[in-house]
Amino acid sequence: MKVLAFIFSIVLFSFGETIDMVSWDSTHFDFGEIQQNIPATASYELTNNSDIPLVIEDVKVGCGCTSSNYSKEAVLPGETTVIEAIFNAKKAGKFTKTASVQTNVSDKPTVLSFKGVVVSE
Repeated sequence: MKVLAFIFSIVLFSFGETIDMVSWDSTHFDFGEIQQNIPATASYELTNNSDIPLVIEDVKVGCGCTSSNYSKEAVLPGETTVIEAIFNAKKAGKFTKTASVQTNVSDKPTVLSFKGVVVSE
């Protein structure tokens, strides 16, 4: 029974450590109103809380109307970087979009979201 409790404690400690390896200023962005056919940029600040350099391995955007911009350089422990999602709306109306960020310090990607209303020119 003590061995089982010990293993459970190690598992809990490991998950707690993983959660704190990266922190975000926010993972949601609200544009409010933006103009149709004029690119708008959502910025997300990422802090490396781990003891190793953090590498952004990939940023996958949800559609062809969105692109991303981020540094390919490693983020040293304690340092920050900014990931941008650039949205260029072709249609007027409400929207909600996502971008998925994969790093070397987590097996699970972080999903960034943004929303707003596109108004006609």
